This record gives sequence, C-alpha cells and structure tokens, in this order.
Amino acid sequence: MRIQGIIPPVATPMQANEDLDLPRLKEFLDHLIANGVHGIFVLGTNSEFYALDEREKQEVIATAVAHVNKRVPVYAGTGAETTREVVRLTKMAEREGADGVSIITPYFVSPTQQEIRDHYRRIAENTSLPVILYNNPVTCGGVKIDVDTVARLAEVPNILAIKDSSGDLQNTIEMIRTVPDRFSVMMGRDTLIFPALMFGARGAVPATGNIAPALVVKIYETFRRGDIEASKAAQLQLNPVRLAMGLCTAPAGIKEALRLLGTPIGPCRSPVSGLAPEKEGKMRAALTQAGLLR
Repeated sequence: MRIQGIIPPVATPMQANEDLDLPRLKEFLDHLIANGVHGIFVLGTNSEFYALDEREKQEVIATAVAHVNKRVPVYAGTGAETTREVVRLTKMAEREGADGVSIITPYFVSPTQQEIRDHYRRIAENTSLPVILYNNPVTCGGVKIDVDTVARLAEVPNILAIKDSSGDLQNTIEMIRTVPDRFSVMMGRDTLIFPALMFGARGAVPATGNIAPALVVKIYETFRRGDIEASKAAQLQLNPVRLAMGLCTAPAGIKEALRLLGTPIGPCRSPVSGLAPEKEGKMRAALTQAGLLR
C-alpha cells in the first residue's frame, strides 16, 4: 500500500449542544470525496480527537468506514499519551475496518528519541494496519521525531509514512532523502505543499482540505501532470486561507470558514469558541482572495 495524495484531517461535525453530528459527517465526507480527495483521515488534530471519548471515537470511525465504503482509504487517528492506550485504540480502529492509523507523538510528556522509537515499534507490532507517524512539535510541546528516528522507524514493515507538520522544509527534505522508496513523506503544513512535492513528498494532510478541497487537490494533481506553474499558482491561491486559520483557536478556523461559505458543520467543543466578530472581515477577505467566497 502506498500512502499518497491529498488526505484531509476531517473536521468533526457537532450539533449546537456539542454532541456528535454523524448524519452531517456523512454529508461532509461525500462533499470531500466529490471534490477529489484521495483519502479520508478522521480523528486527527483538526478533528478534535482530544475532545472525544473512546465510544465517540469508535462511532466516528465506524460511520466513516461504512459510509465511505471503499471509495477512498479511511485513516484514523489513534494517538494518545501512553503506548498501551494507543495500542487499544489502534486495535479498535482495525476492528472497525480502518485502512490505516495516524499516530501523533505523546504531547504532554517529553519522551526521548529512544522512547519515541520504542513507542511506535510497539504499536506497529500490535497491528497489521499501515502506521503513519505524525510529527507536530508546535502542538506537542516541542516534542519532535528526529530525521534519524524516522529513518530507523521506516525499517519497520508496516510503518509506511509520516505527516510532517514541523513547518521546517529542510526537515521534510531530509526525511525524504533518508527514507526508503516505499515510505511516504506527507506534508502537514498547508503553505508548503508545492515545495514539498518538488522535493519528493507524496502528498499532504492539509487542514484546509476541509475548506477548499478542490483547490488543494489541484496543487497535487497539476504537479503530477507536470504543470508546475499551475501547481504553484494553486498553492499561492490557497495560502491566505491557511494563514487565516490563525484568527481563532484551532481548529475553530476550519468550522468558521465553512460557516462563512454556507456549509456549516457546527461548533467546536468548549472551551474552543468561534471567530471574534471583529476578525470576521479578515476571514472573509482571505476566503475571497482564494476565490472561495464572492
């Protein structure tokens, strides 16, 4: 299995009372697939995985797998603070039919690189699913997966990819240089998809894929066709949207942008709130600049 293409970390629809909205999740998945995404990733950082209990996580995975029905692969985030909890969640995702799992580094403790290697190896040994590493130092209190650690974990047969959200292009390029061909490096910083593809990344896991799926897919597909200028232009068109996500606490920017575009999927779970009224103009301007809002 080769992990590649545009695989958005799907924002989790919520009702007004912050309960899951599974019917709307199905509609949203159809929307993303209709716009050409190459995979679906539920329970990622932008899916509010940290805010859901285990029963809710199981419901989201089961709903996504059943509704997508093999149209594209479905990946599930099973990251947690301890190895044993990740193993338990990963086995649950496997039972529910997920096609692979993405696992963020522990984000409260500060493990050594040896502990990170042991963590991922033990998880991989306890599942037959493809495992995607997730490097996100900003979210994880500075904890990162070093390039050497990635190269060594890439030797594990079912560890097949990494999402690198470090925002450090040199770091991404070094990962690409040191891993075997079967291993995919996926860009996790939406403003760097095009340059990462230029250096050999196999795709991206972009939060803006929730907001502008067709535009993000265009970056990838035009690059694959060899139309470098079109890919670069699509990247520059997307960037204002990604930068506007910083106008509110993540992942509220995704849901606020969708609300302004007329495709609301509800609020985030408290304490994350929406967009401050005085910032709405900036968000609208970014969406307009990207050609998403008239």
